[in-house]
Amino acid sequence: MRTDTPILHVDMDAFFAAVEVLRHPELVGQPVVVGGSGERGVVAAASYEARVFGIHSAMPSLRARGLCPDLVFLPGDHAHYREVSQRVMAIFHRFTPLVEPISLDEAFLDVGGAQRTMGEPTRIASEIRRLVLSEEGLRCSVGVAPNKFLAKLASEQAKPKVSRDGAAEGAGVCVVMPDGVEAFLAPLPARAVWGVGPKTLERLQRLGVSTVGDLAAVPEATLISVLGRASGSQLWSLARGLDERPVETEQAVKSIGHEETFPVDLVEPDALARQLLRMVDEVAVRMREAGVTGRTVNIKVRFADFTTISRSSTLADATDSGAEIGDVAGAMLDLIDTAPGVRLLGVSLSGLRDGSVRQLRLDEIPETGWDSRSRPDRLPRWRAADGVVDLIRRRFGHRAIGRDLPETGSRVEDSTERQPWGPDSRDS
Repeated sequence: MRTDTPILHVDMDAFFAAVEVLRHPELVGQPVVVGGSGERGVVAAASYEARVFGIHSAMPSLRARGLCPDLVFLPGDHAHYREVSQRVMAIFHRFTPLVEPISLDEAFLDVGGAQRTMGEPTRIASEIRRLVLSEEGLRCSVGVAPNKFLAKLASEQAKPKVSRDGAAEGAGVCVVMPDGVEAFLAPLPARAVWGVGPKTLERLQRLGVSTVGDLAAVPEATLISVLGRASGSQLWSLARGLDERPVETEQAVKSIGHEETFPVDLVEPDALARQLLRMVDEVAVRMREAGVTGRTVNIKVRFADFTTISRSSTLADATDSGAEIGDVAGAMLDLIDTAPGVRLLGVSLSGLRDGSVRQLRLDEIPETGWDSRSRPDRLPRWRAADGVVDLIRRRFGHRAIGRDLPETGSRVEDSTERQPWGPDSRDS
């Protein structure tokens, strides 16, 4: 089998849950989820045995437990998932250097140059599945197609199937030939097309669209008039299986952030400030580890009624200093009325750039929006302190040193053992 530009999309099957079951073989065949087990927790990943009950990622943990009282909750281990992911990605690189990771558990591969030595794309896909299973004990599904959009849809078709009767093994590999694109796409639901969310789907349904075949029959001019030029043109192309994006081996990280759902709603400013600085510390460490700096500080606040607001502030110069980030994030949080109770809090840095190129321009540091502690003369000292803190943590562990909350002297708690998808029941 040959395609014009053979692209593979490899997607690990229930990755987080599958990795955990490998570490807990006594759980084989049981419904398992990774996530927070407490009242405020959410499901991060679900095994196929759990999906039989209708459980899926982002579902509140209380609802998941209601659907399956015997559900097994595991807290998760991102550091371990990253290690496993790196080994899996290394397997992909045995076949081609053109690997574009999308997340820890999926990637696109351009195998056009590998066919002479590795065989046809279908054979490469099957061999990747065999190696991932034999070396890591994990299963994956592979889509093979002429472009990234089709390969992604094909991998979905290759995945295990879940019904009320249980989980059934999927095909493992799904191939879309260039001359079979229309037949492959036509019966799929319109929501399978990238960019078709609930609101877009509602508009398309008014045009009588329910499948990709229906969408392909709508004139481009009509889609543009209904959805706008950019979205209309994109959906018109994708409905015909057209996607010219190449596999990109190097993708710049757009933002680095951290957010958490709390066991109880937080109201007191000091408590929120403590949580914010803990998250800022985590973000700053990750930025320095990644060798990047950022200009735009963003915070996200979700209240008890699930109303969510965000605020952002752009610095004159990029930074990776926890002190600078904390000053700006704290000033924005101070302007938000938290009396209704904060359910979730998050902070992130965007506008990232290479951290090895730093031009310190103290005269450009803005005075507005910063509190009285934010003075240019403290920045070099904080940068030096950050370096010492990083060194201590690398040698003695993350919890060996922490930051005190300004004006109170209380220590900001450690971030490493907390879960971004909500607290476990023991934390509730």
